Amino acid sequence: MDFSGALEPDAESDPLETAQQAFAEQLLACLDECARGRKGLFSDYENENGEGAANAWPEAARLRQLALVLQSTLAPMGRCNPLAEEFLDLCSIHGEAHPGERKLARALLERIERGEVGNSGENPGKSW
Repeated sequence: MDFSGALEPDAESDPLETAQQAFAEQLLACLDECARGRKGLFSDYENENGEGAANAWPEAARLRQLALVLQSTLAPMGRCNPLAEEFLDLCSIHGEAHPGERKLARALLERIERGEVGNSGENPGKSW
């Protein structure tokens, strides 16, 4: 999948635009890896034995942190990053209703490919 055209910043981008571009590129890479079965993108992965540290995914943890930073930086300006917003929404899903990380990753990748991220369509955030 090639999302580069939809995610490229303008030629005269500022540091904030650069950070948003870096977030988008890292998110796509992590979503692809998660869709293939790697756990820990949407939350810190901990297996049945409580051994989460050995299975840590540092890029995913940094991605969650960057999404929070983007959200808190853009909000005072009355702006948002739709990718970061939807990613953080998916990170907040817990409990019995959680469809699984692979399914969430595939659904978000499909929504990005269709250009639906950030749009208020029917059942936004519930594409799984």
